[in-house]
Amino acid sequence: MKQVVQNYKSGELALLDVPVPGCKPGGVLVRSAFSLISTGTEMMKVSEAGMSMLGKARSRPDQVAKVVQSVATNGVPATYRKVMGKLDSYTPLGYSLCGVVEQVGAGIDDVKVGDVVACAGNEHALHAELNWVPKNLYVPVPDGVAPRHAAFGTVGSIALQGVRQGESRLGEVALVIGLGLIGQLVTQLLNASGVRVVGVDPDPARCELAERLGAAACGDPGSASVESAVAELTGGMGVDQVYLAAGGSSNQPVELAARLCRDRGRVIDIGKCRLDLPWNAYYEKELDVRFSRSYGPGRYDPEYELQGRDYPVGYVRWTERRNLACFLDLIARGSVDVEPLVSHVADFEDAVETYRRLEEGELKAVAVLFRYAAEDAPAVETPEVTVPKVPELPRPSGRTAPARRSGPVRLAFVGAGNYASSMLLPHLTGRDGVELSTVVTTTALSAANAQRKFGFGKATTDLDAALGDPAVDAVFVVTRHSSHAELTRRALLAGKAVFVEKPLALTEEELASVLAAVEESGNDRIQVGFNRRFAPLLREARQLFGDRTGPASLRYLVNAGRLDHGSWYLRQDTEGSRFAGEGGHFVDTASWLLDADPVSVYAAAPAGNEDLQIVLGYPDGSTATISYVTSGPSSFPKETLDLIADGKVLRLDDFTRAAVYDGRRRQWVGSRLPKARDKGQNAELAAFVKAVRTGGPMPVPLESLAATTTATLAVRAALASGVPVTLAGAR
Repeated sequence: MKQVVQNYKSGELALLDVPVPGCKPGGVLVRSAFSLISTGTEMMKVSEAGMSMLGKARSRPDQVAKVVQSVATNGVPATYRKVMGKLDSYTPLGYSLCGVVEQVGAGIDDVKVGDVVACAGNEHALHAELNWVPKNLYVPVPDGVAPRHAAFGTVGSIALQGVRQGESRLGEVALVIGLGLIGQLVTQLLNASGVRVVGVDPDPARCELAERLGAAACGDPGSASVESAVAELTGGMGVDQVYLAAGGSSNQPVELAARLCRDRGRVIDIGKCRLDLPWNAYYEKELDVRFSRSYGPGRYDPEYELQGRDYPVGYVRWTERRNLACFLDLIARGSVDVEPLVSHVADFEDAVETYRRLEEGELKAVAVLFRYAAEDAPAVETPEVTVPKVPELPRPSGRTAPARRSGPVRLAFVGAGNYASSMLLPHLTGRDGVELSTVVTTTALSAANAQRKFGFGKATTDLDAALGDPAVDAVFVVTRHSSHAELTRRALLAGKAVFVEKPLALTEEELASVLAAVEESGNDRIQVGFNRRFAPLLREARQLFGDRTGPASLRYLVNAGRLDHGSWYLRQDTEGSRFAGEGGHFVDTASWLLDADPVSVYAAAPAGNEDLQIVLGYPDGSTATISYVTSGPSSFPKETLDLIADGKVLRLDDFTRAAVYDGRRRQWVGSRLPKARDKGQNAELAAFVKAVRTGGPMPVPLESLAATTTATLAVRAALASGVPVTLAGAR
């Protein structure tokens, strides 16, 4: 299928061939009929992509701060790969459309195939021939509403939410600054609410359009006619509310708002304009400044948008979905007329040219629609992702695979997010004896991006096709944590070698299902992404430390830091605790250094924060204390480790410097100068590929992978009981 995309690094726009998205549970697959270009938001994004790197940095200081933090945590090379990987990727455009339901996912009962729906979301209502849309981001289109008008639904919801934030009342007077698409809709909504509107815009044509659609008066922001109209309509008091629907870098809108607003009036920011509030003007009138967040409550909440969890109407009357339905109802009843806003309708095949004309000013428009070709073809068949669970079986004894056939090792990637794109795929691209065969993602564009950047032979959203491909030798599972065990189980049963990023499992039941699949299939070809044991600096330090004769004491401080609000790592109900997700890294590193698997786990957590103190016991009396803290400063290194035994100390500082202390002597590993941070991904991948190619043992025995996972999961039980948990089956 075709989709409009833009490369944020180069600014290139393209109509790209991408895989058809899968129809996942909790949503519907929609074939687009019309999609709306937001001439404000989208064109701002298009223009930003054409800036120099310095210009992009100036326009997004929040992202610059994240880059600086990433450098401190992960080092320059890893951060550079991550940043450039993001920049040099195709990103989608669009967020408001109308289309026809082609396929209904599990759990959906409010629409059926053939229904016409309006869809919202900058990840789900894209300028593409087909989109998967979750339940709370689509609504059925009322009878009598044309699809081209229903395509305004999302933008109409943005305007409607702004009006709700203004708490307009009958008989009030409002000032709308900026008469683009949002401003025109706000004007109509206010007029329908019994509010008289004065509009402001430097474009006379937009002012004339707003007056035709109900505004009492409109004019240029510098015109005396605007102030005269406000004085006449309000008796000199000033407007009750001001809606900032303008964009750009000028501070004129907020200054004009203060001048024309009445005492204790309301100023609502809907657009993205400069907001240097003149303190005296806003203070003296005690103005109430409010922000309107996109389509309404539920926006940016993944549980609402992706998992379909609605807010009770008694607590949240107007959500994203209810705003969308309300706006379509206003169109159906004739309270809002969007047809006069349609400046141009372009065929979808002409999308790139249409954007060019808009950007260069050749096409003057309030609203532009893409029209998609009608299709009489049957609904697209896409795979479901739900699979029945395998009953619990005994643990495997382990088997060794025969040597594979000659030729390159053919790899399939399931998932191609930030970690895969920055830390794994760069080490595999161009590697001798490796062929990147297939990439599978849930979103069509991410698969197409990975194919373009890393040279995959195929890009798809069909997992079954990749697992059933006899040419694929190994499958990389690099998805969100909650899917690791199930995808690993399926790949093992398909006879593939598996590289699964940590964690292997989030529960004991998930781990048992993976081990049952090993027993059932006779396939134990698994590697979990515990890369730190492969880090060159740590391996050199261990060799310099030498063999030990007595028990050891190991201290591992992990300065994990706080996560950004909204990070999927915080979704403990679906993705497990943060330590369950990444703690296996540190347990595995400790066990590798001590050459044994833990036999006991004790854990404690200080009251009031998420810090963990974990003590692992080993068969020879050695102990490893892992301090996993989220409250430390970002300026402190992320990982520091000390191993003490036989009068010697191994010291590792964040994988950049290491030394061994023996008596009075200190020996630096390599040199005392910090090295580039290398946490072992390249060496780990080389070992895995070699094992697949030769049929030899996997880099880490399955028993060790299972023991590390068991110990990581036991932390939860140890916290709950307050006493050490004894582990069974340690080697």
